[in-house]
Formats: sequence, C-alpha cells, structure tokens
Amino acid sequence: MTMRPDPTFHASPRLAMEAPAENFAYTLLLSPDFSKPDALAVIDVKPGSPTYSQIVHTVTMPNKGDEFHHFGWNACSSALSPLAGHAFIERRYLIIPGLRSSRIYIIDTKPDPTKAKIHKIIEPEEVFKKTGYSRPHTIHCGPDGIYVSTLGGGGKDGTNGPPGVFIMDCETFEVLGRWEIDRGPQTRHYDFWWNLPRDYMVTSEWALPPQFENGIVPEDLLSNKYGHCLHFWDLRARRNVQTIDLGANHQMALEVRPAHDPVREYGFVGVVVDTTNLEASIWTWWREGGKFHAEKTATIPPEPAPKEKLPPLLQGFGAVPPLVTDIDLSMDDRFLYVSCWGTGEMRQYDVSDPRKPKLAGSVHIGGIARRTPHPNGKAFAAGPQMVEISRDGRRVYWTNSLYSTWDDQFYPDGVPGVEVMANVGRNGGLELDKDYFVSFPDGYRAHQIRLEGGDCSTDSFCYPSA
Repeated sequence: MTMRPDPTFHASPRLAMEAPAENFAYTLLLSPDFSKPDALAVIDVKPGSPTYSQIVHTVTMPNKGDEFHHFGWNACSSALSPLAGHAFIERRYLIIPGLRSSRIYIIDTKPDPTKAKIHKIIEPEEVFKKTGYSRPHTIHCGPDGIYVSTLGGGGKDGTNGPPGVFIMDCETFEVLGRWEIDRGPQTRHYDFWWNLPRDYMVTSEWALPPQFENGIVPEDLLSNKYGHCLHFWDLRARRNVQTIDLGANHQMALEVRPAHDPVREYGFVGVVVDTTNLEASIWTWWREGGKFHAEKTATIPPEPAPKEKLPPLLQGFGAVPPLVTDIDLSMDDRFLYVSCWGTGEMRQYDVSDPRKPKLAGSVHIGGIARRTPHPNGKAFAAGPQMVEISRDGRRVYWTNSLYSTWDDQFYPDGVPGVEVMANVGRNGGLELDKDYFVSFPDGYRAHQIRLEGGDCSTDSFCYPSA
C-alpha cells in the first residue's frame, strides 16, 4: 500500500503515452513436454544497456505441467476509478495462471525486477472449491479486484458446467468467488474486457478443454463446434445483456480489444478462421441506440502452398490459413496489430475509422510455408503470436508459441522460444529491430509478454484523453 496513487497508474490514455519508456519485459516460458517447470523471464529492454535484449533474471516455478498462457498485473489504472476501493495499491505483483494445472502463482516484482520472486501460490483445489471453474486463462485488474477468466468448468475434463469469470482480492489474493450473476447463453469462454465509465463488459469464445488440450480437433472445427459469439454484459449488475453470433463458420472469436478512450464505444475482435475459405478476419463492434452491433471489417486470405511445406493437418487444403491468434490496439486507438501465426506475418492496420481498417504496415517472420528468417539471419520458428505494444506506441514486441499441443500440430519441426521487437514509424509502418532478438533456453517456448509499468494490454482507463 502506498501513500499516494502508484505513478504507473494514469487517468487517461494520453497521460499513459507520455509516461517513461519500459526498462524490462516479463515473458512467460513453458515446457511443452512438462519435463521441467514453467518459468518467468525478465528481459532488459532499455536501449544502450550492456544487457539489452538479454534475460537478466528467471523465476522458475516449483511444479511441472502448469502450461503458462496469459498473465497480468494485480492492479492498474482502473484503480483510479471513482468506484475503486483500492486507489493506493501498487502495480507490483504479476498473476500467472497455469492453464493446464489450474494453479496460480503470485510473483513479486519489487523492489527490483531482477530479483522478482514467488510471493504466493494458489493451489487448484482452492479455485475449484470457491468457483467451480478450472483452467484459468486471462487476468485483468479491475477497480474492485483481480478478474480471472477460465476455459473450463468442473470435473476432470472441465465440462461439468460452463466456464466463466471469478474474482480475487488484489491485496490478499484470496479467491472470492464467481463474478457472474446471470451468464445468459455463454457456454464457452476466452477473453474479456470492459469500458468502466460506460459500465459494460465484452467476452469472447474459444473452446471447451476437450477441444484444445490435446490439440485442435479437426472434426469439431469443420463441424463449426468452436466458439463464434460475442457476449455483452452489464458490468455492475454482472449479467449478460446481449449476444451476437458472428456466424458458425467464423470459428474461434478470440481476443477482444475495446477502444482505450472510454468515450469511444467500439472495439475489435479477431477470428482465427472461416471454415468456408480458410481466411481470418477482424470484426468491429460498437454500441448504438442502446444495442451492440458487429460487422466484419477486414479479411486476411490464406496463402497457397505445396503439400511438402505443409504439416499433415493442412496437406489436404493446399494452403496456409493466416490463423489470427492475437490482436492489440495502440494506446491512441490508431493502430491495430494483428498476429497471423500461420502465414508468419504481423499486420498493422490504421483504425482511425474503426469500421474501415486500412493496412498500414506489415512484416513477415517465420510462417508454416514461408519460414522467413529474422533480419539478423537467425531462424524464427512458428509465427508472430502474443503481441505487446509499448505505451508510446513506438515499439511492438511479440513471441512465437500458441499452445503446446497446437504448436506441435502446426509446426511439427519444433518451436524454439524467441521474442522479437519491431519499431513503428510516426505515421505507421513496421520494421523489425535487428538488435532485439531474445533466444530462450532449450526446451522452453515463449508465450505472453508484459511490460514494466503497465502496457496497452492490461490498463483500463476511467477518463478520456484531453
């Protein structure tokens, strides 16, 4: 607890963009064969530092088989909300859920990120007992606690009841219980986000545990049995108020990214694949006349490829689907970054007009068929995956692992862990930084990134930009 609000909290997106640049990046490392524990790597991202783009500290967990995926901070700018009861809490702890184990680690990053350590471990039995949920997935810090989305319900296979969201105390880290009062028709889960002053949440859908834990199930995909809906909620009443079906062929509606400026009532969601043509898509949703609406506003076509360059899973199609697995929105709401994990492309869209995205930049690296090396000549297996944007919007970081069993299906030659960064032009455009290339220890894959002092993927702002 501090005597004044944490200086890394910002009342508006504009103030966040003017904050000091990040010095460290935190990256999750997972052991895909569970032969060793997962870990958290701390990376020096300060230009000019003698250890720039190197791992300067590692926190190795005491258990095996957690399968780290997404993580987040215990507190963020939403603590400045007038509704918050935690205005003087610190952005100090990283909350790391094990997607496969349902175990949650609390990592203390103070007083020095290079000395980060385990503060507390929440065992899966506590999550099961207090929520009935399993497979914790995404962490967001809200004005009244830590929100955790899950991908599984109860029972060994996670199908005894639907998944949902639960709350943790942001100071004691006690699991408090389920968030939903009235869930409506949602039976699958993935991402969630909100507009605090406008008092709504949006959630998306991926799959139930039997549909992802052992790899993608081709029969379910071709039968359109993965998630394809957006759900909108009254945030304070904790009830579903509207569901929009994007169409059963638009399989796996994953990351949701509302505008950072709370005045703007719109956002984006990425769809992994259209089963009718293998294209990926970006959808824009908005609220008008008291109702939410959504439309497809950008499509990314598949790339033809010879059979010998394709994994068995795709050889019958003769093409590589883009596979949009992550999207991220710059703090000024101008640029949307889209990870095409299959084709090996990071796309930058100008979304100044959110219903008419315009391709503004693109770089290729990796890819199922292209296998484009980094500008420094080093190989980059898989493709751009989890993406993270600096607060000022000038640097975009990403890693290359999606999920262990899916990695093995789409990239059977292996996915050595790598993290890269691209520089962003003032008027758009992307260029891979030749000097930023992080290779992780053998046997580890790299997943999500979080930046010191907060980032575009965790903070929710309560006040509009000036």
